[in-house]
Amino acid sequence: MSALVQLGYLKKEHTSSGRIPTSIGLKYYVRNLMASTNLPITEEVKTKQKMWDYRTEFDKLIREAAKLLAQKTRSMALVTTDQGGIFSCGSSNLLEEPEFYDIDVTKTVLSLIDDADYWLDIVKKADTIEHDQGIWLLIGEDLGLEHLETCGFVYQKYESGPHRGILGIVGPARFKYSQVVPLVDYLARLISGISS
Repeated sequence: MSALVQLGYLKKEHTSSGRIPTSIGLKYYVRNLMASTNLPITEEVKTKQKMWDYRTEFDKLIREAAKLLAQKTRSMALVTTDQGGIFSCGSSNLLEEPEFYDIDVTKTVLSLIDDADYWLDIVKKADTIEHDQGIWLLIGEDLGLEHLETCGFVYQKYESGPHRGILGIVGPARFKYSQVVPLVDYLARLISGISS
């Protein structure tokens, strides 16, 4: 355990607490240790059916994607466009998580809902640090703001014809990664495929 602490994968918040994963540790787990899973076929079909009617109306398509993502992950979903548009859904889901009982954490996240520049900026910074990593994870200090140490942002890029952006979820850093990663990835690929 002490070696994992020295390597930066675990940390101890208080003298009486156990060790918890750092952002580096969580990323290592998701990319190297988590069993690779896909969405069940039935879930893929249901999701595609819900979005199919919007395939020719891009704004409605990404709004539906944000709505589905928020419902299925019980997190706040965000979708950005390359024109600086941002769509969010599910911000009330955050209030069910203990990390968001802290008013400073909640206030900080909610203040960012309509700040497309913030989300596009942290994505650009992530692009300069990590390449070819599949799904993108920004955890704690990666988010660059005070009070977000316990938060995470899991996202994937999409590209559909002239449209490109990101689709992801914001919530506690302790996401159920084995469930949310395949869903975020599938929805981004679905947007890229059915509306192009």
